[in-house]
Amino acid sequence: MAKARKQKPEGGAGGGATVLHQKLCLSIDMENQLIYGYTEIKVLLAENDTFALHADSMTIRNILVDGEAAEFEYSPHWKNVDGQPSWLSVSCPKTAADAACSAYISSLTGESVPNLIISSERSVKSTTELPEGENGEHHEENGGNSVKFSDDKAVKICNGSGEGNDKEEEKENKEEDEKENEKEEKTEMETEEKEREKDKDKETEEGKEKETQKEKEKEREENEEEKEKKDVSDNEKDKENEMQIENEKVKNTKLVRVDYILEKAETGVHFVNNVLHSNCQIRRAHCWFPCIDSATQRCPFDLEFTVSTDLVAVSNGDLLYQVLSKEDPPRKTYVYKLNTPVSAQWISLVVGPFEVLPDKNGISVSHMCLSPTLSKLENTISFFHDAYSCYEDYLAAPFPFGLYKQIFLPSEMVVSPTSFGASTCIFSADILNDEKVIDQIIGTRIKLAYALARQWFGVYTSAEEPNDEWLLDGLAGFLTDLFIKRYLGNNEARYRRFKANCTVCQFDVSGATGLGSPAASTDLYGTQTFGSYGKIRSLKAVAVLQTLEKQMGPDFFQKILQMIVASTRASRTLSTKEFRHLANKIGNLERPFLKEFFPRWIESCGCPIMRLGISYSKRRNMVELAVSRGCTAKAEPGSDSHTDGDIQEGATGWPGMMSVRVHETDGVYDHPILPLAGEALQVVELQCHSKVAAKRFQKTKKGSKPDGSDDNVEASTQENRMSMDAPLLWIRVDPEMEYLAEIHFHQPIQMWINQLEKDKDVISQSQAIAVLEKLPQLSFAVINALNNFLNDTKAFWRVRVEAAYALAVTASEDTDLAGLLHLVKFYKSRRFDADIGLPRPNDFHDIPEYFVLEVMH
Repeated sequence: MAKARKQKPEGGAGGGATVLHQKLCLSIDMENQLIYGYTEIKVLLAENDTFALHADSMTIRNILVDGEAAEFEYSPHWKNVDGQPSWLSVSCPKTAADAACSAYISSLTGESVPNLIISSERSVKSTTELPEGENGEHHEENGGNSVKFSDDKAVKICNGSGEGNDKEEEKENKEEDEKENEKEEKTEMETEEKEREKDKDKETEEGKEKETQKEKEKEREENEEEKEKKDVSDNEKDKENEMQIENEKVKNTKLVRVDYILEKAETGVHFVNNVLHSNCQIRRAHCWFPCIDSATQRCPFDLEFTVSTDLVAVSNGDLLYQVLSKEDPPRKTYVYKLNTPVSAQWISLVVGPFEVLPDKNGISVSHMCLSPTLSKLENTISFFHDAYSCYEDYLAAPFPFGLYKQIFLPSEMVVSPTSFGASTCIFSADILNDEKVIDQIIGTRIKLAYALARQWFGVYTSAEEPNDEWLLDGLAGFLTDLFIKRYLGNNEARYRRFKANCTVCQFDVSGATGLGSPAASTDLYGTQTFGSYGKIRSLKAVAVLQTLEKQMGPDFFQKILQMIVASTRASRTLSTKEFRHLANKIGNLERPFLKEFFPRWIESCGCPIMRLGISYSKRRNMVELAVSRGCTAKAEPGSDSHTDGDIQEGATGWPGMMSVRVHETDGVYDHPILPLAGEALQVVELQCHSKVAAKRFQKTKKGSKPDGSDDNVEASTQENRMSMDAPLLWIRVDPEMEYLAEIHFHQPIQMWINQLEKDKDVISQSQAIAVLEKLPQLSFAVINALNNFLNDTKAFWRVRVEAAYALAVTASEDTDLAGLLHLVKFYKSRRFDADIGLPRPNDFHDIPEYFVLEVMH
């Protein structure tokens, strides 16, 4: 019997084993709340003979390994919990908090350890190794044959040439005896013969050279043949090694079958009336089927679920077919196949009497709900093809899981509002709305669009390590913002991102909101995604990625995302390191910038705080911008470098250069001269391009109220004088939201009014309203500006709502309740029926106007 705690796999990865494939065959008894069946896991073992699975809240009936019964040890976690003391004695609240935290961490640690240990003995020894001698002998036989050359022909040729020379000498002697007078001719013949001999010698030398060349060519051919033989032998050896590795894999690959029963499950899956559904909470997959419940283990799945004929079983992947059994009463089996490898946490199951509504726009999406909410479902999902096609076009990739299924359950049945799965998502039916309810349309569409984006980033592409989960969450949020911009409008997208950045800067004050630090991810066992801190981390991740997009350009950033989700990509995991490499290689961002950007934004907490004020020099026609830098993260105890609770970063800060946009009388000018790093206090000079008009400032008489002014006008006389003496209309810092920063900017009141009235950007308008409503002394000019903006039907409705709230806040005796009077007048002019003395019914033809009037009820 294997020992359950003898080996503790790191991170609960199954004792070093790798899951290659898993099959799940279950029958669901809704009446008795019973699940029974088996799972088959094809697993590649490590060097040891045992491997471990996660399983809880179930009864293990039998385990087979390659068809033979195997020994196993099963220790459910709930038994270990029952054996521990249920209470601790504490002396103070701090001790109680520490004890609770320690108990919780201990529970999480124990939960991550596999508790189903299975023994597997090796029955077949390795016999696939080939003897080295055979290969060596074969190599010697091929390469050891020596080539011998015969010189018989050469000898015969040499002997023949010698006999010819003797005959010629005899003829010459006879000619000397007979013809003594012909000595001159003889000498000529001798010279000719010598020349012939020289020619013969040259020919023999050339023949020898040709022979040597032939010998060299033969040697080269022999060397090439030997090299080819060596290459062939090396290839054969490589193939043999590969065959050995494959044979070893085949030997170490086991098919494990676990038969089990799950009675009245309390977590993982939930029975409510005639509906069953799973939940993708952290480490809860093993509570309804045995598996290696780890994000690092990914494999394809075959899924079969048998239910009553009046129920529908919805699961992951493509529905291959349905089988009707011959039982009495008959039952139906739904067979699904998921070819894309995913981790066990993304396997989901929903069973119930659902109404199935295929999408009418030709996309592979099915929407399901119970009968009472079918009409709401039809109205809610009418937009969904826009989000679906938007993502596919932007990523240049089809939906990765074939058919996408959305299931909407009553809120009293679900554990969480949204539960993700591979190719599936379970929602609370509360987000459904009919055609007469428009208040939640925007929120519902954004939630459905985000869930679809998580299919690409989070399920199909997962984090390599817990420290990388922020990246997938941020990419899904980035994709959702893209949908908002395209189909809900640029104003909606920019306004929501501005408010999200303000929220992040407000709460990013401790290490809990660090994106990639071990203390904020690995050490929390996945719980960092819960609660308000999880929401802040998600918003911050999107803001950081949008900063990178603005630095490299939208086209390069889109190309990176297309590479990540491409089907040709070898790995289906993504790490921060790989994304940083892509930002450098594809996004053309310099290494020094990335080397400073990622540690500052990802591995640490806090956002920059920029406090700025201006002073105009008329003589030099220049604006002096005083800057104070800080950080939202609180200073550590005992640290002296802090001002008003902000950490002064000194010479470190953040990488990048912030832009200042100056609206002058003659035009708009951008000055990218404000560094995010440097000294805590700094003065930056901005050259003005416009000149001051020659105007004489007339002092307002005391007590008079021209153009809506009041007695408090003298308090702002100095600022008004400066705004009139300078060619400045208003100034904005970081107008394009290139950086995630908290900005406090001081400029004259008239410049804020100009910004509200003349700037068409929704962020600029919202910033102006936020400053004007907090002024210690309010003038009628400010109230009139807010009222004029409220009545402007061309302005974005969300900012008009802010103006209405600002008028309500500024209503006081000092202003004779002018803000309240403006609100009453506005409401009466649009909603009140003077004939009957009652408000008119809601008018839904002008939806923005409806939302503005709705806040006044």
